[in-house]
Amino acid sequence: MSILLTINGGSSSIRFAAYQADEGLERVWAGKIDRIGSAAAELNVSGPGKVTSVPCPEAAKDHQGAIECLLEWIEEHGLAKEISAIGYRVVHGMERSEPERVTPGLMETLRRITAFDPEHLPVELALIEAFHRRFPRLPQVACFDTAFHRSMPRVAKLVAIPRRYEAAGVERYGFHGLSYGYLMEELARLDPLAAKGRVILAHLGNGSSLAAVKEGRSLDTSMGFTPASGLPMGTRSGDLDPGLACYLARSEAMSAARFQQMVNHESGLLGVSETSSDLRDLLTREKNDVRAAEAIALFCYQTKKWIGSFAAALGGLDTLVFAGGIGENSAVVRSRICEGLEFLGLEIEEGRNSGSAEVISSDRSRAIVRVIPTNEEVMIARFTWRTLVPSGGV
Repeated sequence: MSILLTINGGSSSIRFAAYQADEGLERVWAGKIDRIGSAAAELNVSGPGKVTSVPCPEAAKDHQGAIECLLEWIEEHGLAKEISAIGYRVVHGMERSEPERVTPGLMETLRRITAFDPEHLPVELALIEAFHRRFPRLPQVACFDTAFHRSMPRVAKLVAIPRRYEAAGVERYGFHGLSYGYLMEELARLDPLAAKGRVILAHLGNGSSLAAVKEGRSLDTSMGFTPASGLPMGTRSGDLDPGLACYLARSEAMSAARFQQMVNHESGLLGVSETSSDLRDLLTREKNDVRAAEAIALFCYQTKKWIGSFAAALGGLDTLVFAGGIGENSAVVRSRICEGLEFLGLEIEEGRNSGSAEVISSDRSRAIVRVIPTNEEVMIARFTWRTLVPSGGV
């Protein structure tokens, strides 16, 4: 069997999946190394009829150890000879609007822009390099999270600082593009007419963002220059007054590196609640813990605001799609976000919502509200297949 391997590296995890290398792209197995950097790190793999959990002490050290753990598992199980190509999620691609085959030139470009996303790019480059060293003849494809948003109009990309920084690449890029690409393809399959209309996609999870899509093209998105912007998230702050950085530098002698650490890893739901970045934990505590209640309220309030602003940018709303770990699984959060949006013609049917139906809006609702489970891994596989097949690379 010839397979496409997909790799999705995050700040504390590495997700991977294998698909049959044909147009059907049927998933063969999938897995994840979770809690990288902690003693509880382990590799979990699910395949036909079985689930395997393997302690991964190497992952307790750092991402490099996790990568080695994954490579060793692949080789120990005789899977290396079945892999025909590898596709990677690469968070930042700057101006690139399509996936690209990995070349030395592309790698050099990505190394030069690591300052644009120091939270993700170094890990992703390390993954590509490690797999290339082990499997140097395999074609590799980089699938960029920013590519989906390259269609945004110029006004949505501009950052209101001196123009000289634009020449250095400072603009609003947007992220979660692989998820949004998948959601739009699924929406087109479920309702082709809706996919051509005015759509707001809400990818809500540990990392959260929204996108406004019109006629299948990204019009705007909540994340901007970095993934830390936009909504408050699990541990990310979302949008902040830029004066806060100066204030903390003066009052606490906080360095830029320390500020980066704070807004990416100590803020958001975790920062406001002071107990957890996991919304499920906060929901269980909100009746007895005002901090948990306020964190949830802030998340729902800000999401509601972004939906309203994007409806204005779109000139109305035809379809709202919830996705991501929170968007797909938390009926109460979906309900709180939609409450008060009746002026947009949006009405939730609570029975459908609590049952996580595909369509959770009422029959009276002018705007359709859907829940669509996202799948970044299969989107990486699709892009890898589409990129390599025309050149006969698989």
